[in-house]
Amino acid sequence: MFDLVLRNARLPEQGRGSFDIGVVDGVIAAIGRDLGPARRSETAGDRLVLPGFVDSHIHLDKSCILDRCSADGALGEAIAEVSRLKRDFSEDDVHARAERTLVKAILQGTMRIRTHVEIDPRIGLRSFQALRRLKRDYAWAVDLELCVFPQEGLFNDPGAEALLFAACEAGADAIGGCPYTDTDPEGHVDRIFAIAREFDLDIDFHLDFDLDPGWMHLDAVIAATERTGWGGRVAVGHVTKLSAIPPVTLTAIGQKLAAAGIAVTVLPATDLYLMGRKHEHSVPRGVAPAHRLAELGVTCSLATNNVLNPFTPFGDGSLNRIANLYANVAQLGRRADMLCCLDMVTGSAARLMRCTDYGIAVGNAADMVVMDATDPAHAVAEIAQPLMGFKRGVKTFEREAGRLIRPQAASPRRSAKTPVVTEVVGNHR
Repeated sequence: MFDLVLRNARLPEQGRGSFDIGVVDGVIAAIGRDLGPARRSETAGDRLVLPGFVDSHIHLDKSCILDRCSADGALGEAIAEVSRLKRDFSEDDVHARAERTLVKAILQGTMRIRTHVEIDPRIGLRSFQALRRLKRDYAWAVDLELCVFPQEGLFNDPGAEALLFAACEAGADAIGGCPYTDTDPEGHVDRIFAIAREFDLDIDFHLDFDLDPGWMHLDAVIAATERTGWGGRVAVGHVTKLSAIPPVTLTAIGQKLAAAGIAVTVLPATDLYLMGRKHEHSVPRGVAPAHRLAELGVTCSLATNNVLNPFTPFGDGSLNRIANLYANVAQLGRRADMLCCLDMVTGSAARLMRCTDYGIAVGNAADMVVMDATDPAHAVAEIAQPLMGFKRGVKTFEREAGRLIRPQAASPRRSAKTPVVTEVVGNHR
């Protein structure tokens, strides 16, 4: 007998019509029509079911600090403002703010997250310790991966490397870097690779976060990846410089990234907000073309980055909204484009994080989201809402679909004998 059967689910990859998904011990055990009895049954109501969303790049530790900030949107000012504030962050403060954002993400159907955690002499290990607690507290709803990194550099920030080592020894899941804030960017890249190899960790850099294509730290990351054989375990985020180069150059770089096994995360909300601020007109978007890189074989994701802080003073944790935002920015409108955007917050993001048990398929973790839609491309185009979620087969959230309630008073043209109908309208078809 199944522990759970989610009935009447739209699974476009399985064919037309609705299917049942049977779960045993938190794993998808069967997909088919009219599956047998179960200890618990739920219905998707003939709506689309997706694997849980995957956020490959978010900063939970510095979320929800907008009311404490005065920065006006410049990248340097945002870094300086957070640097000032985090000196006074307590472990409980970080936990409470991060929890507020994490709950929003869970309610939006996100079930796997890589959160970047700042480690330096100003914050010490307080944020790391707070997020370790949060990881334990919400393991029932989300897999939280902690990627420690020195936001303000290594060689120019005495004490940062020792703290980074301490976090890795304490169980960090990945390590990141931020060479554009260091006085020795290439040395920074090499040192992060060395630490990653010592602790056998994946790497995720913040990289090339401006619009000057005349130089790139990406070259150093590609060289280090090839030299160390770390292909498939390296990601770079932002790379907004890639939005400022011609197609032929982008193709050449994309081919190098694919060959080296380096993934790319684009962060539309932050990159749009921070880039191009010196332009008084014809303001560039500053968002790297992830879909074009994906066409070249690069593993690409779209992610949240920041929520309610000076880097991004908005956000609700919805990766489907981020996918839709990217489609707007990149001027994508074809069905295949929408599916690509959806993949970059689901399957492709899972590949970036090397999740081996991801997707609606027999043998994978039963991480499932019921969307208020019947078609995956329309789900992105309409920013469909998640209505219900299951983490390893356990229900973690639900919300009702919107209902339009028409007036019941009879209109002048309606006969007194005509029955009054209250129409219920949802996004499902």
